[in-house]
Amino acid sequence: MARRCELTGKDVMTGNNVSHAKNRSRRRFLPNLCNVSLMSDTLGETYKLRISAHALRSVEHRGGLDAFLAKAVEAELSPKARLLKTEIKRRQVAA
Repeated sequence: MARRCELTGKDVMTGNNVSHAKNRSRRRFLPNLCNVSLMSDTLGETYKLRISAHALRSVEHRGGLDAFLAKAVEAELSPKARLLKTEIKRRQVAA
C-alpha cells in the first residue's frame, strides 16, 4: 500500500538529516496518514479512506466529503476517490 493521501495526493518526501557537524545523510519524511470513515451526505453511506491529517481538517473545514470532492482536482485523487466523486456528481444532477 502506497504512503499517499487518497484525497490530496500528499506523498513521501526526501531530504537530509543534518548533524551539528554538518554531516548529511538521506532520510524520508512520511505523511501523517490516518484510516478514517467519512460519511457522504448525498449517497448516505460511509467510506473508508486513508488520508492525511491535513486533508481531514480540510474536509471538515469545507463542510464534509461531498463539498471537498466537488472542489478537488481529479489528478490528485486516488482511483477510489475519483469513482466516489463521479457517483456524487451523478446523484446530485439526478436530484
